[in-house]
Amino acid sequence: MPIFDRTESKNHQVIDRWDGGIGWIAHPDEDSRRASHAVVGDNGGVWLIDPLDTPDLDVLLDEVGEEVVGIAILSELHIRDAGILADRYGVPVFVPEEMDGIAERVEAPIERCSETLGDSGFRIHRFEYDTIAYRDSDRTLYVPDLLGTVSFYTVGDERIGLFLLGRISPPKDLNDFVPDRILVGHGAGILTDASAALTDALRGARRRFPRALLTNGLKQMRATYTAMKE
Repeated sequence: MPIFDRTESKNHQVIDRWDGGIGWIAHPDEDSRRASHAVVGDNGGVWLIDPLDTPDLDVLLDEVGEEVVGIAILSELHIRDAGILADRYGVPVFVPEEMDGIAERVEAPIERCSETLGDSGFRIHRFEYDTIAYRDSDRTLYVPDLLGTVSFYTVGDERIGLFLLGRISPPKDLNDFVPDRILVGHGAGILTDASAALTDALRGARRRFPRALLTNGLKQMRATYTAMKE
């Protein structure tokens, strides 16, 4: 299976479904299992986060029951189909101020955000390896790359794992979040006992680093190199 499938999506797999949002994988057979999410904002409207287009996307969005009001890119490696979808729905692409080099890669109006993701209710937090979003109203945590659930993120009994470099020095501020659900940019989200899964991932990160390096190191290096050269 390819790490990233760059062809047009022919089908999708729904991975996360909850009251107020849905997640899908546009290329279910790729190793990286890039995940996209549609989340209803605190003030209504749907936000598409790091999205990939897929057939019948409007059918998925009908489940959420709101019109698209914004697209969000929260990783410099997650340009994906943001411009295409922004043009289709006539909305801007929201990008954190710290992320440079996005405007010339996205053919759509860009809105810069610093502390909040528009009026979605999400606050954004910049970490050394990632920009994450957290919403107090429903305790939803979205992490593009630092955390993941695909096989080359996790080891042992982990339900969610840190990216290899993140295991060396896990961001202490992640301990401040007590999520009811964790959505990630790669793999299915954690919709039950999310806080416990996060705590386990952070507490065991360094201890499990040698095993993660041995089993996941090469795959993560290949994935990162492939993503960066696009």
